[in-house]
Amino acid sequence: MLIIDVVYLVAVMLLAFYGMNALLSVVLYAVHSKEAQPCPDVRETPAVTVQLPIYNEMYVLERLLEAVTNLRYPREHLHIQLLDDSTDATTDLADRLVSLYREQGLRIELIHRDNRVGFKGGALREGFEAASGEFIAIFDADFVPEPDFLERTIPYFLERENLGLVQTRWGHINGDYSGLTRAEAIALDGHFVVEQTARNRSGLFMNFNGTAGVWRKACIVAAGGWQDDTLCEDLDLSYRAQLQGWEFLYLPAVVAPAELPPQINAFKRQQFRWAKGSTQTALKLGGALLRTSDVPWYKRLQGLIHLTGYLVHPLMVILLLLTLPFLLTHSSVGGYVGFLSLVSFCPPLLYAVSQWALYRAEFPKRFSAFPLLVLLGTGVAWNNSRAVWEAFTGRKSQFMRTPKFHIERRQDTWDDNPYALSLDWNTVAELGLAAYAALAIGLALHARNYFIIPFLFLYMLSFGYVAALGVVHSASAIRFGRQRDANGNLGPTKPRGGVYSFK
Repeated sequence: MLIIDVVYLVAVMLLAFYGMNALLSVVLYAVHSKEAQPCPDVRETPAVTVQLPIYNEMYVLERLLEAVTNLRYPREHLHIQLLDDSTDATTDLADRLVSLYREQGLRIELIHRDNRVGFKGGALREGFEAASGEFIAIFDADFVPEPDFLERTIPYFLERENLGLVQTRWGHINGDYSGLTRAEAIALDGHFVVEQTARNRSGLFMNFNGTAGVWRKACIVAAGGWQDDTLCEDLDLSYRAQLQGWEFLYLPAVVAPAELPPQINAFKRQQFRWAKGSTQTALKLGGALLRTSDVPWYKRLQGLIHLTGYLVHPLMVILLLLTLPFLLTHSSVGGYVGFLSLVSFCPPLLYAVSQWALYRAEFPKRFSAFPLLVLLGTGVAWNNSRAVWEAFTGRKSQFMRTPKFHIERRQDTWDDNPYALSLDWNTVAELGLAAYAALAIGLALHARNYFIIPFLFLYMLSFGYVAALGVVHSASAIRFGRQRDANGNLGPTKPRGGVYSFK
């Protein structure tokens, strides 16, 4: 057997393994989904600090602060920290809003850093030093928590002394905005409805999702605090805390709405950060996870699968790149792909279950966007493969923020927004991979290897779809010839009636 046969077979087997794990998640969800999680009837109101890490969030800052300041919780027990690393006019707006809310009697402070040391993890760590609450709630700038958020989460801590984290489900402010956001919503629903429920209620490792959750301050301290040697400081802290024996709780019934990225380049940036940070965390904590004797082997295995989930993307790219040599050497690839097709139904089942659980009356309409998710999930494989490669090679990079545009209604626009991202070289690579798949289709037709053609056709459509969206969604930046910094942002000129105008 040639070396490419071995590599191809290993890639197929690993992809099938990850696919089967999706089926396991569905089974575990089915077993545990009906378990009740009643909120304890506890009347105490311990001190809570709400941390809001922001970086250049001009368009969503007011919405965020309005939601957080409307949380139903005794003001004498509520402490709000706006952790601002901004380099644009966001800081001026933040200072004005914080002063306004202070005048209304709220205990709110602006902590502005002139540098981004440690990025989000560094900001959380600095804020943590001044946090007075026994519990720490965290919301990213694109979230709009409901007024009863703390009332529905804090009581669980008071009933369970070893509870370190309560994570809630993400909702979608703009889930119906476009085909892209509908696909993103299905992807997140699969994670939050099925995967998180299955992991948590089966006693497996789960993760804090970086926002819309509440930590016990003592848990953060015991686990070693916020660290910034990965781009997923949330995942890193989650595993360190659970390895020390802290319990986590996931509450799918408590929903915190958030804005989905409406621009494909913003979505790819978010995916890159998650893929690289998850792989960095796997490299950092994978050994400790496997060596611990206090955790059953199956739980350790599931934890490793969880941490390395983004490996599916380089495996997908490897399969595509090796298909052409197979066809040129007249090797038979159909048997390998046939094995993979046996488990290809598992991820779609997971997403279908999540949509059925949330939107049973609208299931056909909601799940109709699933084909777009298939294209999106395959089409970002190159983007995420680069992220995984950078993690394995130890390449350092900045925490690249996901820009937010305050998109809530279908008539809202973002394409002329200064935060919109420009075209990058990933799009060229995606176009190249689409062309590569098209060439392989031609060779497969010539060789009458018809079994492989549907997979190649999926690759061609997926990379072409993501690349085309990248070009279309970057049109405004190209048209106006805007010059952006490393984070894709333009600097503001001056405020105009509370709204800032940009060059």
